[in-house]
Amino acid sequence: MRASLGGAAAGVLGAPVAASASSAGRRRTTVFVAGDSTAATYAIADIPRAGWGQALPVFLRHDVAVVNGALSGASSKSFADLGRLDLILDAIRPGDTLLVSFGHNDEKIEDPARGTDPWTTFQDYLRLYLDGARAARAHPILVTPVERRRFTADGVPYLSHGEYPDAMRALAKDTRTPLIDLTALSFALWSKLGPEATKDHFLWLDAGVSPNYPGGVADNTHFQAHGAIEVARLVVTAGCTIPGRDNRALHDPSIPDDVLTWPVSRPAES
Repeated sequence: MRASLGGAAAGVLGAPVAASASSAGRRRTTVFVAGDSTAATYAIADIPRAGWGQALPVFLRHDVAVVNGALSGASSKSFADLGRLDLILDAIRPGDTLLVSFGHNDEKIEDPARGTDPWTTFQDYLRLYLDGARAARAHPILVTPVERRRFTADGVPYLSHGEYPDAMRALAKDTRTPLIDLTALSFALWSKLGPEATKDHFLWLDAGVSPNYPGGVADNTHFQAHGAIEVARLVVTAGCTIPGRDNRALHDPSIPDDVLTWPVSRPAES
C-alpha cells in the first residue's frame, strides 16, 4: 500500500525497508505497528475495510516509512507466540518507533491462545514489546485499544474494553513509556458523532453498495476508509514522539477516502 497524500511507503515484515532518497542513501526512519485487526492493512477484496495502521502514512512525511505488522485476530499473547514480534525485532533499527496496540482479543479469555488477564499476563506480554524495542535502541509507544461503536438504545455511548486500557496506562507509567490513549480519544470522537454518524466511520454498508459486501454489513469494531483515516489522525496527533508527523495533513479536515490504496493480499497474512 502507498498513500498518495502526505504519507510514506508502507512495507511488510520480511521485505527490505526502503532507503531514504537523501544523497547519503541512508535507511529511512521506520514506524512499525504491532496490533490487531483494527490496525491491520487490508486487501482489494476487503475494500472499503481498512485499519488505522494502513492509514498512518497519510499523516507522515515521505522520509518516514511504515511497516504495518498488525494481524487480524491477534492479541498481545498470540502475536508474540506466533513469532510476529520476533519479525519486528529482527527488522527494527536504532531510532525507529514501535507502536504497540492490543486489547480487543486479549479480552477473549475463553481462548487460551489469545486471552490474557489485564493486570498480569497482558502487562507481562506487553513488556516483551517494550523491552525488545529498547534493546534494539528503538522507541516503543503504547497505544490503548481503539474503542468499539457501542451505544445504548437511548444513544448513550459506553466503553467496552474493561480494565485493559487502565492496565496499559499503568504499565506506561511504570515503565516510563509514551502512551497514546486511543481508547479515550476514540470514545470522545464516537460520543461527539453519535450513533448515526459513526456508521460512516465503521464498516456499515447497505446491501448493494459494495461488491465485496453484496448483502451489506454492520460491523461495530472495524473501519471503512474514512474511519481508518480519522483514527490514524488521532494516533499521530497524540503521538508527539512519532517521527515525521505531517502537520499539514493533520490539519486538513477533508482528506478523501481514496487516498488509501489496497494491496492484492493482506500483507500480514501473506
